[in-house]
Amino acid sequence: MSEIIRRDPRKEWIARNRLHPDHLSVLAELGEGTAATEWMGPNGVIRRNPHAVGFVGPNGIKRIDRSGVQQAAASGRGAGAGHKPAADERRQVTIEAPAFLVAVVPDMPGGRLSSHDRDLLGLARQLADADGERPGAVLAVVFGSTSGEGFSEAGIDRLIALEGDDFDGYAPEARLVALTAVDGEFAPRHWLLPDSKLGGADLGRRLAARLRERPATGVWQIEQDDACALGWRCTGRGAAGTTDIQRALPRVVLALAECAEPVSETRHAVQPLALSQSLPPLLGRIDDLGQVAVDPAGVALAEAEFILSAGNGVKDWEGFHQAAKALGATEGASRVAVDDGFMPRHRQVGATGTWVTARVYVAVGISGAIQHLQGIQSCDKVVAINLDPGCDMIKRADLAVIGDSASILAALVEMVQRQREEKRDAA
Repeated sequence: MSEIIRRDPRKEWIARNRLHPDHLSVLAELGEGTAATEWMGPNGVIRRNPHAVGFVGPNGIKRIDRSGVQQAAASGRGAGAGHKPAADERRQVTIEAPAFLVAVVPDMPGGRLSSHDRDLLGLARQLADADGERPGAVLAVVFGSTSGEGFSEAGIDRLIALEGDDFDGYAPEARLVALTAVDGEFAPRHWLLPDSKLGGADLGRRLAARLRERPATGVWQIEQDDACALGWRCTGRGAAGTTDIQRALPRVVLALAECAEPVSETRHAVQPLALSQSLPPLLGRIDDLGQVAVDPAGVALAEAEFILSAGNGVKDWEGFHQAAKALGATEGASRVAVDDGFMPRHRQVGATGTWVTARVYVAVGISGAIQHLQGIQSCDKVVAINLDPGCDMIKRADLAVIGDSASILAALVEMVQRQREEKRDAA
């Protein structure tokens, strides 16, 4: 057989195009099924994939794991570092009789797991899986109704869902009573809560005071240490984030975002649990008056749930602004629209602008540059309105509408206004 290197231009093009659906499989093939971080080029020169090293955190900061875990995972599983396998490719994990429990109370803004929550669950998995012979289970305690979407992929083994009017809105005292009951019945080894402004920081400190524990706050890293009582040491940020403080890992931990890598390679059998006894009478000293109406235009992009974003394909800007106001959406824009002066710089979405985590992201006239697609990768549902059916945004979108953006937005606004009038007449 000839030793002449035969080129496959199509595979070389796919290897360079990260948006191609066969990109990862071709990289693995070129790398002979091992690490997709390097492969032999057509001229005998080793080609390396710089994007396979490390991962991008929820704040858009690239993180590189220097412990060797990512490199070992890449070489042992035949996928690039940072590659997130599909749900059906993940290893199924079922823990029937756990040796202990690690309890997590996620914030779940909008009824879904946030990136901060997933980082916290990744931290809980480190604690639960440290002893391979006697593994523990991750117990999630959630308040309010939830669909349970993404729980198994996030690393949850046991789930306690507490529903009722007493837990709706801002109800720290009622939730504290429920968590105290969970602690009394299941006795978790650790309690993990997000150190965030969405309620986790306040609830975690209340829980620590009720359990008479000295919590660790601002935790961003944990590591094993045999000298500690529970075998773990944590590092937290103190003095307004200017100093790192190390101490033995306590029972109650309040962790920051990016404290650990979220679970990406396993799916867990979520088994529901329930309290054997009813909760004691709940306190009613705090009366939640409901959420304050906020103008969508004043909501920061990073916190917006519904974003209507404009690109170079938008020609009727007055109609776009009217559509955003009528739909109650926060306005966003691509870099081209910002550079052309149609939108302010703080409304730019993408790797060079703001990373967004909206539940619904509507891209109007945006072709889909790689920097823009990186910025919307955490959005739940993406809707694209574009004239070009072959653009990258159409490939990324969950729902695509091909046509003129001005007419489509006008028809959408008319439909929404008609439905509102019908509801008003019915009332």
